[in-house]
Amino acid sequence: MKQQLQEIQVACLTMGEGLYAVDIMRIKEIIRLPKLAPLPRALPFVEGVINLRGAVIPVVDLRKRFGLPPAENMDNARLLILSVGGQPLGLIVDDVTEMITIPLRDLKPPPRGVRTVGGEYMVGICLVHEVPIMLLNIDSLFSFQEKAELGCLPVREGYAGAKKGAAC
Repeated sequence: MKQQLQEIQVACLTMGEGLYAVDIMRIKEIIRLPKLAPLPRALPFVEGVINLRGAVIPVVDLRKRFGLPPAENMDNARLLILSVGGQPLGLIVDDVTEMITIPLRDLKPPPRGVRTVGGEYMVGICLVHEVPIMLLNIDSLFSFQEKAELGCLPVREGYAGAKKGAAC
């Protein structure tokens, strides 16, 4: 008999005044923000690329993705190395504050009709010490077209102009 998942471990992160969380099973590692190489004609929220142990990884600024103003202080900024579509991707966040375990019964669906920053990218909301934390759906952060431009989609043979992205 298969046992149901009862809880989820998440990394809590800050973006401006908002508190967010990402399932730790999606995070490969968390590092200090390294120097980025610019990427000409990239998507507006792509800050550049990094070379991490021989892998070229595109880096996305979550603030830009959410339409937030640039951070005034980047001292605590962290880079989450995630897997999207089987490809590594870096996500810049203001800070990673803690790792916590959330009982799934405490996870509520996002409120309908309420527009929150990044709300369309949420799995749900939970209260931790009476503070709402939005659990991000990493797979919904990017559209199909954006994933293709980031190199996070498999390339079909015979597709005109098909090349694997630099991130692959």
